[in-house]
Amino acid sequence: MTALYRTYRPLDFTQVVGQDVVVRTLRNAIGSNQVRQAYLFAGPRGTGKTSMARILAKALNAEGGPSADFDPTTRIARTIADGTALDVVEMDAASQRGIDEVREIRERAMLQPVEGGYKVYIVDEAHQLTTAAWNALLKLIEEPPPHLVFVFCTTEQSKVIPTVRSRCQTFVFQRPRLQELITALRRVCEGEQIDAPDSALSLIARGAGGSFRDAISTLDQLAAATGKQISVQDVLQLGTAVEEDILFRLCDTVVDRDVAGALVLLEELAERGQDLGQLTKELLEHLRQLLLVQHLGHVPDSLPLTEESRDRLREQANQLPEPTVLRLIDLLAVVLDDERQGADPRLPLELALVKVTRPHADLARESLVHRVEVLESRVHAGVPAVEPWGPSPVPTPAAGPAPDVATSGPEPAGVDPTAPDVSLEQLQDAWSRSVLPAVQERSIPVATLLGEATPTELNADTVTLGFPSGAGFHRKQVDEPRNLALVRDALFEITGRRLTVVTAITEGEGGNGEAHETPLGEDNLIALLQSDLNATEVEETE
Repeated sequence: MTALYRTYRPLDFTQVVGQDVVVRTLRNAIGSNQVRQAYLFAGPRGTGKTSMARILAKALNAEGGPSADFDPTTRIARTIADGTALDVVEMDAASQRGIDEVREIRERAMLQPVEGGYKVYIVDEAHQLTTAAWNALLKLIEEPPPHLVFVFCTTEQSKVIPTVRSRCQTFVFQRPRLQELITALRRVCEGEQIDAPDSALSLIARGAGGSFRDAISTLDQLAAATGKQISVQDVLQLGTAVEEDILFRLCDTVVDRDVAGALVLLEELAERGQDLGQLTKELLEHLRQLLLVQHLGHVPDSLPLTEESRDRLREQANQLPEPTVLRLIDLLAVVLDDERQGADPRLPLELALVKVTRPHADLARESLVHRVEVLESRVHAGVPAVEPWGPSPVPTPAAGPAPDVATSGPEPAGVDPTAPDVSLEQLQDAWSRSVLPAVQERSIPVATLLGEATPTELNADTVTLGFPSGAGFHRKQVDEPRNLALVRDALFEITGRRLTVVTAITEGEGGNGEAHETPLGEDNLIALLQSDLNATEVEETE
């Protein structure tokens, strides 16, 4: 049996959907006798490039001469549609990509057409041709016999060499709109007696990603699985589409900072067999729509949404801060990258939702920047600058002149109640990932010295950095007041707390907490400087 996407390919210009510019230009060219020797059809997969090439070949070889309004039921039109016409040669450049195949084309191209007025060569996946094959075709493309027309179809226009592109008229095929895909699917349903509501067809169209072939193939699969009685639940169980309500609910958990709700919802979707990779892509598209609404101030008419969904999207765009949307987009991009490398997207997707709903638990620099941006957006909107996360609200300070940091007195002892909470585990996790890079931006030597240290204790606002017993030299250098101040500044940048830094030897400590270190000899000291600080010994010259 023939697949439905082949059965319902457009047979003439009137049946083409979503490519009005291409159709109008080709019809005018045929009507005014301005057909060119070479065309390049470029665009995403499943948008009708090869079908359009066949329609062009039918129009050029129509009975009575070239005509844009040809009859698709004539014998020559049917043979072209079936791929058996002698004057229309289709070749797959993925398997016939070498210079030998091009040499054969050059030999046959000089022969006159057998039935129609033109000999048409349709080269599919044209970007797969080798450079040598393209160069062998150049002269024939530029100065062909009057009866020869080339149509090159490709999904990667940039890979076609520039000298060929300059000799072709290029048409870029656009992805069809959602409604155009639904119209094509409805046409197939009517022809095959498939019972499917518009809501189910809408889900199929959204999951196809702008490809007619993918959409009709999915419909074909569902019709076979359900006995031509397709429901919304059938489409969701197939895993190629995501229910629109799920996307709104996921974003609502971000608005409410509901980590548990987000994880439970993902668990339910995974149990139902939902493709989490497809969920990530659909969620990214939903976030893109939120950004559009936030920047335009209204829901664009071009978005494929119902009136109810438009109202819900507008409401959610007002609730979700723009920095949070941008942060989630960045995190989901990492999820997609992991998936491309073969990883299971479930854990990265869960981590992304946790990080965006509880940014105070993530000490990565990107998370800190996100928190600052959210606070700034709240201030600009006239909302008190209170972080919407954390264990308790931060009181807004009373108006008045800001203290001069350079001349202010020592900080009061004890924990600052307005500073965010930081645990030892969080600090240890962020040490090499965030703190050391922050120190390195201020001083590379100090960052090198701290490579031997790890946070071992956090008591109130005092953090203890532990050094191994063989790193006494590193500890002494870090203990210098200037270096300690640098470390404190880096910790404040990452954690938001003013921490006091003390150092200790974690191995071989005595009863008073001080290490019993063996003094380094001159040779050992020089070797240590060379290995840890990349020092170079300079010989004295007289």
